[in-house]
Amino acid sequence: MMRLNDNLTVRTVVHAGGMEWVPSPSPGVDRRMLSRIGDEKARATSIVRYAAGSRFPTHRHPGGEEFLVLEGVFQDETGDFPAGTYVRNPPGSGHAPGSAPGCVIFVKLWQFRATDAERVVRQPGEGEALPARPGVERALRLFADGHEDVRLEDWRADAEVSLSNPDGLELLVLSGGFMEGGEMFRPQSWLRLPAGQDLVVHTGGQGARVWLKAGPLLHPDVCAF
Repeated sequence: MMRLNDNLTVRTVVHAGGMEWVPSPSPGVDRRMLSRIGDEKARATSIVRYAAGSRFPTHRHPGGEEFLVLEGVFQDETGDFPAGTYVRNPPGSGHAPGSAPGCVIFVKLWQFRATDAERVVRQPGEGEALPARPGVERALRLFADGHEDVRLEDWRADAEVSLSNPDGLELLVLSGGFMEGGEMFRPQSWLRLPAGQDLVVHTGGQGARVWLKAGPLLHPDVCAF
C-alpha cells in the first residue's frame, strides 16, 4: 500500500507545480500526488490533469469526493464545471468524469465524515462573502458545517497574513505567491499544518489567491477505508 505524506502531526509542504505528472490507469488522465494512503483505492489529495477528450469510467466514491477546478472545464453527467467551481460529492455518490476541452482539478478523496450527505456545487464567484481582515482583500466561504470551513481568499500584495489554527489547516496556492516557514510558495504549492501551528505568511508583489480549509486533518468519524 502506498503511503505518501501520511503523518498528520507535522507540517507538510509539496511544491506540486514543479513535479512530473504521473499517468493514471485511464489514458490521458495524469496526477500529481500530494498525500496518499492506498493504491488506486486511496485516501488521497491530488492534482489531476485531464487531456482534451479524456475521461474516467463510471465509478463510485464510497468515502466522498471534494474538488476545485483549477483550469479548463471539468465535466460529468451532472453538467459542466469551469475553472473556479467547487464541488462536494458525498459518500456513496458516483459519476463518469471527463473533459472535452481538458482541465486540471485539485481533488480530495475518502476524507468525508460518514454522516456528511450534502452535495455542494459552487460555481465561480458563488459563496458567502466574509469580512476582510488584515492582509486579506477578499474572502469567500465555499462551505462550512461546524466541522470544517472551506474558503477562497485573495491576499493583498506585500502583506502579512495570519490565521489561528486550533484544529488543522490546509491550503493550495492558486495564483501569486508568498513566503512561509522560510519557503517560497507558488501556484500549485500545497501546505498542511497540524493543529496548533498558526499560519503566518508574507505575500509578494502580486499578492496571492488561495484555497483554504480549516478543520481536523482527519475527522474522527471519517468514512471507514
